[in-house]
Amino acid sequence: MSNRFLAQTGAKYPIVQAPMGWIARSQLASAVCKAGGLGIIETSSGETDNCKAEIEKMFELTDAPFGVNLPILFLKDDAMLQYICDSGVKFVTTSAGSPSKFVGPLQEAGIIVYHAVPTVEAAIRCVEAGVDGLVVEGAEGGGFKNPEEVSTLVLLQAIRAAVDVPLVAAGGICDGRGMAAAFALGAEAVQMGTRFVSSAESPVHNNYKSAIVDAPTTGTYMLNKKASPCIRALKTERTHKIYDEGLMPADTFGNILDLYFGGDMEASVGLAGQTAGLINGVKPVAEIIEEMVVEFHTIAGRMGQLASASSF
Repeated sequence: MSNRFLAQTGAKYPIVQAPMGWIARSQLASAVCKAGGLGIIETSSGETDNCKAEIEKMFELTDAPFGVNLPILFLKDDAMLQYICDSGVKFVTTSAGSPSKFVGPLQEAGIIVYHAVPTVEAAIRCVEAGVDGLVVEGAEGGGFKNPEEVSTLVLLQAIRAAVDVPLVAAGGICDGRGMAAAFALGAEAVQMGTRFVSSAESPVHNNYKSAIVDAPTTGTYMLNKKASPCIRALKTERTHKIYDEGLMPADTFGNILDLYFGGDMEASVGLAGQTAGLINGVKPVAEIIEEMVVEFHTIAGRMGQLASASSF
């Protein structure tokens, strides 16, 4: 059986690192690529020159394929799109908006395009726009979310029933068990953010990593559900107040770098998914991916034996 995601991207393993603002840069992305996954460079931070430098650094750090994320609503003009088309990058995920105006130029440049979707309706529109695949974002994931929560378990099944492009499952996955479950529901790859944020190669402060490792399965809030953006973040005194009040202050993300890299967990909101409750240690990226692949194949093998024996 062929895996369309691997055929399109050239990655060794169908494991994608999420494009987290300021975090998804060459230090982390190159480690994921070297371990056989697909690292993604972010551009959502808006630091155009720094992001371009990180993309160029990736070509120096690894010969493995990698990707770039283009968050459509956050792009001020076509400069980053044009840069990516001329850069030699071969894989792009688009998000936060309609990909219709981006698909043509990117594909004409020989780039595979996947768009991140939180609903069935969005998935259908994106396939009609010509994307090569979809990143299916369930409500369990961290960061920016659809306020109408649909779990990855349900969303994957619904989108797989509606379209026939490769699907990358995102949200609620941090190990081989989650990966096997996603594949059973129709995914051909998985994307992880929280697991890689808390890896050894992640550039964030140890306080942030420790907060993820120490979090229980109920350790996150969905915030700002009646406004925009709706996000999932770790429970802290600050996020508890936002949760109670229902709306995020306009300056919520003003000091995000003090949290990410300064370790002040009350400076802003620490984005994280519900998998924080499944992560019990900081590990090197290579170890995370190796353990994940072994566990996935062990589970897949067991399921294959049950199918061969027509057993449960």
